[in-house]
Amino acid sequence: MVFAERRKTGGLDLEAVEMTLRTALHQAGAAGLSELLRQPSPAPPTLSCPCGDQARYKGMRPKSLVTVLGPAEMLRAYYWCSRCRQGQFSTDAALDIEDTGFSPGVRRMLALVGSECSSFDRGREQMDLLAGLEVTAKAVERVTESIGADIARREQETMRQVMQLKLPLVVGRPIPVIYVQMDATGVPVVPQETEGRTGKGEDGKAHTREVKLGCIFTQTTTDAEGWPVREEQSTTYTGAIETAGEFSRRIYTEAFQRGWSRAEKKVVMGDGAEWIWNLRQEQFPGAIEIVDLYHARQHLWDLGTKLHPSDEALKRRWVMARQHLLEDGKIEQLVAKLRVLPCDDPKLAESIQKEANYFEGNAARMRYPEFRRQGLFVGTGVIEAGCKTVIGSRLKRSGMFWTVRGADAVIALRCCRQSREFDDYWESRRA
Repeated sequence: MVFAERRKTGGLDLEAVEMTLRTALHQAGAAGLSELLRQPSPAPPTLSCPCGDQARYKGMRPKSLVTVLGPAEMLRAYYWCSRCRQGQFSTDAALDIEDTGFSPGVRRMLALVGSECSSFDRGREQMDLLAGLEVTAKAVERVTESIGADIARREQETMRQVMQLKLPLVVGRPIPVIYVQMDATGVPVVPQETEGRTGKGEDGKAHTREVKLGCIFTQTTTDAEGWPVREEQSTTYTGAIETAGEFSRRIYTEAFQRGWSRAEKKVVMGDGAEWIWNLRQEQFPGAIEIVDLYHARQHLWDLGTKLHPSDEALKRRWVMARQHLLEDGKIEQLVAKLRVLPCDDPKLAESIQKEANYFEGNAARMRYPEFRRQGLFVGTGVIEAGCKTVIGSRLKRSGMFWTVRGADAVIALRCCRQSREFDDYWESRRA
């Protein structure tokens, strides 16, 4: 048809030719695959049933399957256990197609587009355009969440083994410096996920749930000017909507697997939130603690705004007159200056004392000149970027509202992808 049209018009629509040939090749491939899957294989009269009894062969049953080549048909042996009254298809388990109408290859595609595209419907469009497969947005959602939930389940099992000391220490070369960075960001959720929770909005109701995200990365050197250099492709992520106690086991497990015990220098970094330092004390005793310098600066600028809300120049002068104390690590002097600030407004005076307490409580974590002399990072840009790329770009788009279960599944899948571990996970499924 395409070539006949070319004879009429004298031109060639290359894209039309490509798509036509792709469709024809897919159809031929699907027909061949169907023929292969319908070939009868030896079926023993009985199979062991999970209940402990024997399931008996009851004949061949058909199944429709969406494959990377398109729709295919197969036949597989069916077994029935009279004791537990459950049926099973042993071939489904062997081919990793139990309780699904999608082949492993298609499910892998669905998981990738579902986790990377801006929406599940956008993933549906990508499947049609790039793979020539027509699926529903709901199918993309269900498979994405199913794969993500399986990754999360395996993570929980690994955490259990690590906390019970059932995994051996990870051996390898010594690591000069290893970093643990942690942060939190809100994800919009459906109303039933926030029942009984207070929020920061005017109505006092919560509309988000907090995702705790952690990353691990290593540093092997500094550049010619003494600035730290993050080791290429060394960053891995882990996170979920969970309590600080639950997250502490998660981030410790990730650090354990990354070789925390082999590190010559260990650093924990955060924005000053109390839960981060409580977690550090519990799981990473002896690690160097560093408060993100840029977050600390923001505290000064926020206070300057409260002191001089309508005079930008005066606010800037006030901040710059004190910021050098922060960057020089002279926190005690900075706190002293804040403590004696004159103020007649009780609410503003409370804010001043709150900021003074913040700097005083984190003084040992703000010795930035000393950290720089050791060639260490003083900013948490890696985890802040992670909050945007791993969480925000997929789960915080306009109009999105998640269940905790769905959000956690997508978070697990995206962390796995961003940590370059998805191929290993898929190979383990195949095994």
